[in-house]
Amino acid sequence: MGEQDIIKPKKHISAGLLAHVDAGKTTLSESMLYTGGSIRKLGRVDHQDAFLDTYELERERGITIFSKQAVISWKDLDITLLDTPGHVDFSAEMERTLQVLDYAILVISGADGVQGHTMTLWRLLKQYRIPVFLFINKMDQEGTDRESILKELKKRLSDGCVDFTPLDDLGSADDAWLENLAVCDEDMLEEYLETGGAAPSTVIRAVAGRKVFPCYFGSALRLEGVEGLMEGLRRFTVCADYPEEFGAKVYKIARDEQGSRLTYLKVTGGVLRVKDVLPGMEEKVNQIRIYSGAKYEAVQEVAAGGVCAVTGLGTTYPGQGIGAERATDMFVLEPVLTYQIQLPQGCDVHNMLKNLRQLEEEEPQLHIVWEEQLGEIHAQLMGEVQIEILKSIIRERFGVDVEFGTGNIVYKETIEFPVEGVGHFEPLRHYAEVHLLLEPGERGTGLQFAADCSEDILDRNWQRLILTHLEEKEHKGVLTGAPVTDMKITLITGRAHLKHTEGGDFRQATYRAVRQGLKKAKSILLEPWYEFRLEVPQSCIGRAMADIQRMQGRFEHPGTEGELSILTGTAPVSEMRGYQTELLSYTGGQGRMFCSLKGYEACHNADEVIEAAAYDSESDPDNPTGSVFCAHGAGFIVKWDQVEEYMHVESGWKSDTEVNDPVNVSRENRSVSRIELTQEELDAIYRKTPDPVRKKWNTSPVTIRAKEKGAPDPKWEERQNEKQRQEEYLLVDGYNIIFAWDELKELAEVNIEGARDKLMDILCNYQGYKKCTLILVFDAYKVEGNPGEVIKYHNIYVVYTKEAETADQYIEKTVRKMGRKYAVTVATSDALEQVIILGQGAQRLSAAGLKEEVELMLQEIRREFLGRGPEERNYLFDYLGKELSDEMEAVRLGDRTKE
Repeated sequence: MGEQDIIKPKKHISAGLLAHVDAGKTTLSESMLYTGGSIRKLGRVDHQDAFLDTYELERERGITIFSKQAVISWKDLDITLLDTPGHVDFSAEMERTLQVLDYAILVISGADGVQGHTMTLWRLLKQYRIPVFLFINKMDQEGTDRESILKELKKRLSDGCVDFTPLDDLGSADDAWLENLAVCDEDMLEEYLETGGAAPSTVIRAVAGRKVFPCYFGSALRLEGVEGLMEGLRRFTVCADYPEEFGAKVYKIARDEQGSRLTYLKVTGGVLRVKDVLPGMEEKVNQIRIYSGAKYEAVQEVAAGGVCAVTGLGTTYPGQGIGAERATDMFVLEPVLTYQIQLPQGCDVHNMLKNLRQLEEEEPQLHIVWEEQLGEIHAQLMGEVQIEILKSIIRERFGVDVEFGTGNIVYKETIEFPVEGVGHFEPLRHYAEVHLLLEPGERGTGLQFAADCSEDILDRNWQRLILTHLEEKEHKGVLTGAPVTDMKITLITGRAHLKHTEGGDFRQATYRAVRQGLKKAKSILLEPWYEFRLEVPQSCIGRAMADIQRMQGRFEHPGTEGELSILTGTAPVSEMRGYQTELLSYTGGQGRMFCSLKGYEACHNADEVIEAAAYDSESDPDNPTGSVFCAHGAGFIVKWDQVEEYMHVESGWKSDTEVNDPVNVSRENRSVSRIELTQEELDAIYRKTPDPVRKKWNTSPVTIRAKEKGAPDPKWEERQNEKQRQEEYLLVDGYNIIFAWDELKELAEVNIEGARDKLMDILCNYQGYKKCTLILVFDAYKVEGNPGEVIKYHNIYVVYTKEAETADQYIEKTVRKMGRKYAVTVATSDALEQVIILGQGAQRLSAAGLKEEVELMLQEIRREFLGRGPEERNYLFDYLGKELSDEMEAVRLGDRTKE
């Protein structure tokens, strides 16, 4: 198979350079640019003239602080090369670049091997599912050994790490190398066993699927191995297929020398053109720039797969998805230390806060927090190096010399068990109530928001507004006031007022619902933990293990590498701060420590931290835990632990068990007013079951008749006794009954809606006396696109079936679900339907039989109430909890002429 069969002309990929600090990443980017002809002179980091070190501080310190873009052409391959920071303090900038990469080039120092931050990078690349090429740099240094390094790569990274350096052509590769490659992937192994080789297309798929990680050894400074790496990128990568619908992912915000705001993004679908108004935004693209180092080329359009900078957009943010592209929910790497920013005498704190907010847009790892009560600005950062850089940037950008106070640990909070939070906001002429389900999530998942509420209960616009309010704020926990995390918050129900509800009302109700739920829940304090690797002389391993135990850490059984002992494990960040100095002291400078942030785990000294924080959740004016209700024209505060006693909407959380559908609704929860059911109830009703097998039964209708008209039916009395022992349900086929009862049929010929309403009123009266759960089902299967609807009409449930579902199909499913557990009766004159429901364990009642029972009910009511006084009648009819028809009203008033 020739090259033309596997390589598409003008292939374009975006590739990112990642590395542990000082691995030679920037030097490699310089060598790739020189080899590809993008630059004519090789720059050097130590000479402060590297092409991609465009910022003065980067040149001075010899480290990459901001991600950079360059364009390289190598034969028929165009590469958008993204150089990312290697220092752990600037890893948030690096992580945001991962969103737009097709491939990554992980640079490893041959002299140092796999270091601590290298493992962090490897885990991130796995999480973002990015195929990886490895370049093992500095192989010209004395003591480097290719075989031992490759062995370490396989052990610590993946068995899929394969040395591609000597490879000129797959057809000329020796059997040992092919066998080593084939075992990385089942498809390649099968192909190798059949043909004795591996096709280039198979290797390309294995690399793209992260089964194989090509490794190239060399020296970037001496241009050794660089051409082989670029040839590998050309031969073993594939250009992604992008949709025609426009989409883009924002990964960085910056400003140019003139102060213009730049939005760096990758087009992930369609074409981006100058003067386009982006989907979902009211802003227009003024200019499109393709950067290469400090210089750029202005272009009129960028096709899918292209990476560019755009001017004219003022509201974009890193991680944002535009058009068809989804936003990034959360980032893995977050600051773990918080510092007070100390301003010089006379500096306007509010003006400085505004400036720092602007800087926060560009520096994703800089998290600015305004402490209102203290009047202080705090910044959450990654470490000491970042502090020095930020001080320089603030001095240069705003002309202010700031200092940073002592760093403190950034704690977080979560919950252990699910809980429902209720928030109500009802001062005079305002109204909103929100019910949220708070559920604990896995560690590292952050906050997730969802809605599981029927639009019949709460309009879609209100639901979207509630989700917006959930996302717009950093919610504080109730233990120390730390941010909450690792939780899913779901809107399950709520209520608005037609006249008095405003958007701000739902903001208040939403915030209060979160806090009320947190107060009810069992909260857990979380702290950041390091994943560490200690390399110490063998004589010091005992001291190292004792220190880790003292720091409340955990470690695996120590290993050895030459004359050194290796200890790996995890420990709280708070305990390991400053341990590097201690380690160097007791090892005589021979010990090394590599740390990377593992994530948040339960705090090892939670009680001590909570006591020191002295946070009073009840006294936080910006985060109230109670709700506001209204009485006698004035609002009043209800404490969080009493909100359920005042709330207006029944618990939405119970819908999973008790109020999930009509079958499980308890009598205590039934309401006299018209209340729509939630989407959960709809979902529970419309179970995904196959349609029943329909057969042509030759069966006549089965009818249950009373023994004597005007006398109580013995079966009525029997069922009245039975319902004391077992919940009773009646399902009524609405249109079947309407066209079987003469008076309703005549009404239907004139007004079908009037006939439905008349039947609903009759059945409300019937249910009010009988006290069963009554479900009235109407066909709506011919209505195109109809999703189905369930409403609670006074004291009965009315179901309108969804598209392509008939009333008898719905009834069959419901009977199948509850017929063996409850006393279920189905009222219909459909003979086939009667046979089917009988086989499912339900009782059958014809249309005529139901009419007779309704008439018997009226006679029983007359006998029960005509002998009573007016006040007693009123009380008993109110107890029935129903709207009265004209006939029943006459009975209530004692009008015997209508008897």
